[in-house]
Amino acid sequence: MGFLRLLESVRVPALDTLFSGITYFGDELAFLALALLLFWCVDKRTGYYVFVVGLFGTLANQFLKITCRIPRPWVLDPDFTIVEAARAAATGYSFPSGHTQNAVGTFGAIALQTKQRWVRWACIALVLLVPVSRMYLGVHTPLDVGVAFLMAAALLALFYPVFRSEQSMAKGMLWLLGAAVLLAAAFTGYISGLRVDAASLDGSNFAHAQENAYKLLGAVISLLPVYFLEKRYVKFETDAVWYAQIAKLVLGLGLAMAVKSVLKAPLNALLPGGAGDAIRYFVLVLFAGCIWPLTFRWFGKWGKQRA
Repeated sequence: MGFLRLLESVRVPALDTLFSGITYFGDELAFLALALLLFWCVDKRTGYYVFVVGLFGTLANQFLKITCRIPRPWVLDPDFTIVEAARAAATGYSFPSGHTQNAVGTFGAIALQTKQRWVRWACIALVLLVPVSRMYLGVHTPLDVGVAFLMAAALLALFYPVFRSEQSMAKGMLWLLGAAVLLAAAFTGYISGLRVDAASLDGSNFAHAQENAYKLLGAVISLLPVYFLEKRYVKFETDAVWYAQIAKLVLGLGLAMAVKSVLKAPLNALLPGGAGDAIRYFVLVLFAGCIWPLTFRWFGKWGKQRA
């Protein structure tokens, strides 16, 4: 808290705006957009790498949040102020930092896989700046971001041999996905066994953790058929002329967000207790991994048709 108060004392509007923008690169939506950009338009293996590191990292992150139950900095010290623009995205418990976990896992994976030097250095900069932004904005302590940074770095190193080549990924991917399903199911069971206690676990944070658990379960389970169906039947190519790449990314992201938003209310009404969120994220991953890529052969013809 002493370090956060030091950062609080040097805040100025220009830095508030800068770090509010930088911190967005660790947001769930930014993670989804970057992972799909890689998967659809750049390199499927790198896309899978980002997805798997992100899923395992989020599972570990959410488990620690609900187990340790460390309040946010402004709850620990009511006299401490945060940059208000960051409050809306600072949900759940504080430890560890989900934005840091996302940023280090996503941009670290890209830095390890890319051959472009400028891309690597830009990713390294974001790996360092997003954690700093969380502390500057006042929504996380150094412990929060430090543990999340180390967890993401450890996962990158642990899974790198699996995604180093197509051959190694073919051997290890199903084992990783199977382990992810088991861990997601165990975490969901753990959350379901918790009870709200005003002294240690409040209703808002519990609801947030339960929602995340079911989202993760649905996404992880969906990756198994996605990997099998894409590899066996869809077999899409990532190459296309630049304007086709922009079109398939923008349209695909728009449709994915529509699936994510439109299904929320009816599924949660029909299936209370988190099952609706699980099915919603199952459908979202299935759409992104298999259904939308069925259009890529058409996008791939755009430049060839004009030529």
